[in-house]
Amino acid sequence: MDTILLTGGGTAGHIYPLLAVKERLEGKYKFAYIGGQGMESQIIPKEKDINFYQIPTVKLERKLTLKNFLIPIKLIKSINQSKKLLQQIKPNIIFSKGGFVAMPVVLAAAKLNIPVISHESDLSFGLANKIILKKCNVMCTAFKQTATNQPKCIYTGQPIRKKVLQGDKRKIYAMTKFDKDKPNLLVVGGSLGASFLNEKVWKNIDKLTEIFNVVHIAGKQAKDNKHTAKNYIQIDYAENIGDYLAFADIVLSRAGAGAINELLALRKPMLLIPLSKRCSRGDQIENAKLFKEQGLCDMLEEEDYDDKLFLIKLNNLIKDKEKYKKNMQKMQSFDACDKIIEQIEKYKN
Repeated sequence: MDTILLTGGGTAGHIYPLLAVKERLEGKYKFAYIGGQGMESQIIPKEKDINFYQIPTVKLERKLTLKNFLIPIKLIKSINQSKKLLQQIKPNIIFSKGGFVAMPVVLAAAKLNIPVISHESDLSFGLANKIILKKCNVMCTAFKQTATNQPKCIYTGQPIRKKVLQGDKRKIYAMTKFDKDKPNLLVVGGSLGASFLNEKVWKNIDKLTEIFNVVHIAGKQAKDNKHTAKNYIQIDYAENIGDYLAFADIVLSRAGAGAINELLALRKPMLLIPLSKRCSRGDQIENAKLFKEQGLCDMLEEEDYDDKLFLIKLNNLIKDKEKYKKNMQKMQSFDACDKIIEQIEKYKN
């Protein structure tokens, strides 16, 4: 049986698209995974029929620091370790989710002539995927615009797990005492949480719960900062995220490409507060602006944040939810997993 090696990690946005493709191919291939010390080291070992291998990874810091001067040495070490693992695993093809975790694996694969299919979720390439693009056979993209005028790129959309698309909102009602006459607001800060969103929700919790039932996925780092209120529940992390998404009438979220494409697939009106350029390369701002231009969301940048405006935008979102849903229904829709699997089948050794 042929072997597909998966690589990428750090956050759920890198890990779960890989698993979405894997679940479609179970029984047809053997699977291995090379990752770092991030969430993948906790999530992947729990998956069935997949061997997990860990390598040291390096990430460019977006500030002047001595750590960046050590990157070349650490990267060479990671590439050499990846090369040894690839020679041991002998995969027929690699499916990479990109990013700093996947980069040494892809660079090692290029030395061994192992074909690589990669995937870019954001509208624009980060530094790691710019390097990976030169070494991979094909770069699949979540956004059509990303693939324009890029010979190696093919627009596939975002692979999404079945459990995300097949949630049951009754399970959330069963575990709460929510008012069923109120609309439901889901707050998602990403797999690692988002302190900015958390603080704004907690500050406005009384006004929010006057209008909404609020489920707040605050991230594991917020576990020691629990808040309580009527028509409000706070959880650290949602294993059964599909149930919470099914429950939501509208969603307040960061603008990571994986999350917003899941919300698009589920036709969930969203208010996006993207990660600021102060602590990112601005990819979430690009994602949110494109979605807003297409009438798929409303957005509020951190630098423009105001409590009154925040509440107005959420109120308008629930009032105009049918308009957003209609715009979402007009978007081109096909199965991203099928398109990515076509490329895997085409290029595997």
